[in-house]
Amino acid sequence: MESLLLKNCLVFQINGETEKKDILIQSGKISCISDTLFSDCCDEIMDMKEHYVLPGFIDCHTHLGIIEEGTGKIGVDNNETSDAVTPHLRGIDAVNPLDIAFQDAVKSGITSVMTGPGSNNAVGGLSLAIKTAGNILDKMILKNPVGLKVALGENPISTYGIDSKCPVTRMGTASLIRELFMKTEDYMGLKELGKLKYRDIRLESVIPVLKGLIPLRAHAHRADDIITAIRIAEEFKISKLVIEHGTEADLVKEYLKEREIPVAFGPMLTPRIKMELKSRNYRTAINLVEAGVRVALITDHPYNSIDQLRTIAALTIAEGLNQADALSLLTSHPAEILGCSDKVGEITPGYDADVVVFSGEPFNINSKVLHTFINGKLEYSRKQ
Repeated sequence: MESLLLKNCLVFQINGETEKKDILIQSGKISCISDTLFSDCCDEIMDMKEHYVLPGFIDCHTHLGIIEEGTGKIGVDNNETSDAVTPHLRGIDAVNPLDIAFQDAVKSGITSVMTGPGSNNAVGGLSLAIKTAGNILDKMILKNPVGLKVALGENPISTYGIDSKCPVTRMGTASLIRELFMKTEDYMGLKELGKLKYRDIRLESVIPVLKGLIPLRAHAHRADDIITAIRIAEEFKISKLVIEHGTEADLVKEYLKEREIPVAFGPMLTPRIKMELKSRNYRTAINLVEAGVRVALITDHPYNSIDQLRTIAALTIAEGLNQADALSLLTSHPAEILGCSDKVGEITPGYDADVVVFSGEPFNINSKVLHTFINGKLEYSRKQ
């Protein structure tokens, strides 16, 4: 059993407090946390010198490895625009783990991400959660799939409407999504009766959503589009829904709170390049937190670079978010949104040993990432 002892860690807790602890890592998992642990049976010891130690950050909405950096059009695989309804597309088939942005993620303390299809289609396909270190994608998987992407608002309309193809309007987008769920319900009924003579890859991909096994992940900026996503989910008794982006989510925060619908909020470091972004504001995330809505901050990489996640959190803190909530928005909340909260998002015995070490307070922009551990392995160490 491989073991690593991290001595003299200043553990930054979710409640905002810090505690000096030793952390024992065994076989890629956090094994023990205590005031003092002895090194008798450890393979390796590292002195953290009372630097801040946090759970690895999690970005629960990216296109990492699917829109590759520095490759131009040939490396852009996020939108299959041959059809507006593509539930059968699997993000796993488009991720290049050798995309240089994975290195940026690790260097900035991001240890897990969700990556998947884009928002040009009314129904885009299946997303997955992965660790950010490795060169064989199938060995990097945290959970697959973690949701079915649908998109409301401007993107599907601007992609297909220009050629007078459906969807031309918001009504058209909603109708395509409803039609898919209706067909899937009928397909499931025939399947249960043993009357199917074939398998339909499109409809098979939707069944986990209707059974409540994975969430519907709805791209929606405007408040009315958010409500449309909820309306459709409730029509088909979909029990798990995540709002992605949620630019105007605070306008319907009580409605979201009542239904326990989380929001993957962002990206923030972009100009307001389309109408549905006109209300973009850092206060939105704070208002959602104060209303009791579960929120995670996202980069939507590459629309914000993956290494800007901590910067987004720091700017939100500057607007009034406290540090404890900021840490939750980068760790435990995205873990819950991805359905991986039993594995990542906390420094807790039994969890994956995904740990990031900072030179100073983590949301001080001058603090540097000193070390990043993923599954207990040192994947990055800053040169002194």
